[in-house]
Amino acid sequence: MKIGVPKEIKNHEYRVGMVPAAVAEAVRAGHQVSVQTQAGAGIGISDDDYIAAGASILPDAAAVFDQAEMIVKVKEPQAVERAMLREDHILFTYLHLAPDPEQTADLVKSGATCIAYETVTDNAGRLPLLAPMSEVAGRLSIQAGAHCLEKAQGGSGVLLGGVPGVEPGKVMVIGAGAVGFNATQMAVGMGARVVVLDRNMDVLRQMDAIFGSRIQTVYSNDHSIARHIQDADLVIGGVLIPGAAAPKLVRREHLQTMRAGSVVVDVAIDQGGCFETSHATTHAEPTFVEEGVVHYCVANMPGAVARTSTFALNNVTLPFTLQLANKGYRQALLDNPHLLAGLNVHRGAVTYKEVAQDLGYDFVEAAQAIA
Repeated sequence: MKIGVPKEIKNHEYRVGMVPAAVAEAVRAGHQVSVQTQAGAGIGISDDDYIAAGASILPDAAAVFDQAEMIVKVKEPQAVERAMLREDHILFTYLHLAPDPEQTADLVKSGATCIAYETVTDNAGRLPLLAPMSEVAGRLSIQAGAHCLEKAQGGSGVLLGGVPGVEPGKVMVIGAGAVGFNATQMAVGMGARVVVLDRNMDVLRQMDAIFGSRIQTVYSNDHSIARHIQDADLVIGGVLIPGAAAPKLVRREHLQTMRAGSVVVDVAIDQGGCFETSHATTHAEPTFVEEGVVHYCVANMPGAVARTSTFALNNVTLPFTLQLANKGYRQALLDNPHLLAGLNVHRGAVTYKEVAQDLGYDFVEAAQAIA
């Protein structure tokens, strides 16, 4: 199969769909890999590194899309990229379609087969291709939040870990999945007071068993959110409903009770965000202020640590990339129900139920669509 790896063009996005080691694996399996020139330059990977791995270098994205049968990316295709998609293309990348009607409409119109990293599953019902980026984003959320709390960044001037004689800051983590667990690890490590909210009691028990008295676990509902947000210095939104728009758990009236200069980090922003006041921001302009609260809502948070994120992502995507290339998309999807769960759009049909429901499309079962 002819695999194409274009350079990412989203604001301050330096990750790349395949690193040289992944290219070498694909080439050894008998596939051709074309990489856009400078695709890995932002994380220290040169064109020569790709050539040594067996890739050919192409001058621009148009050449990559023209030659490729499968496009392997990191972020959702931007409008100029979507215009280059064809019916015979396989697109394998993060999509996050539910809060993005324009992208969905363009993918439907293209007729391409679009497989989303974030909805591929595993035997335990987890999301293995989302997990490493959730781990990165969870850890980064505390780092970014602590920075935003600095007075020069518009924050309240609170040091999360405190100092002897001064109490530490309070971190409120909503959602105890991969994002929440990793955010909790970092916040505890910094010495903050940490409250973790979730609706799954088994998850809360697990968090309690791991962190013990270093955190407080609370069942999540509107009352507990309203109660704990009042004195929180930093709130991390890490909720996820696979493939669907994130629920708006924190409303404007909740923020009105917070101290001016407090910070919220909406890690769920790729799925529309879990704060009513959130809108996507960029690494160039990462924050804005609503109700006196600093909002950090960067839609590609792991891009801030692009080298770490790229290698972490490639570790989990490569096996699926090879399945698609070795078998062809149809056989690969039929053979692997977990990969089939990643199919979101196929030849003009929306094949992921939550996306269809959120955006008003007729839903077609993925297996039926490719039969």
